[in-house]
Amino acid sequence: MGLASEFKGIVESLPDDWTDLVLDLRIHDEGRYVDGAVLLSAINAQPYSKAGWHWRILVAHRFGHAAAAETVGGVLRKLDREGITGEMVLRDFHEGRAEVVQMWGRPESVRQDFRRRRSL
Repeated sequence: MGLASEFKGIVESLPDDWTDLVLDLRIHDEGRYVDGAVLLSAINAQPYSKAGWHWRILVAHRFGHAAAAETVGGVLRKLDREGITGEMVLRDFHEGRAEVVQMWGRPESVRQDFRRRRSL
């Protein structure tokens, strides 16, 4: 199984209201570390030093200060196409939170649309 399909399986196993998650990634061939690092820089993967895992990846679902899930999936597909294999593990995820948005002065239609999209 490729990294992209492994990531897709992780995301599909989460409840729909997940907000962010933390993944650890390790590649099998450490000779390809630099190649992987170049691709993973697009999602701001954080390298580990002196650890069994190579990178920490922060992923956001609908909002937040992390890489979008769609972008992470795309970068992992690029790794798969380049023949860079590895393994991933889900370290943590959060669910059930909603972003805080200033609604003062916005029309009621915007407020209703916000509540509908966020299931509030």
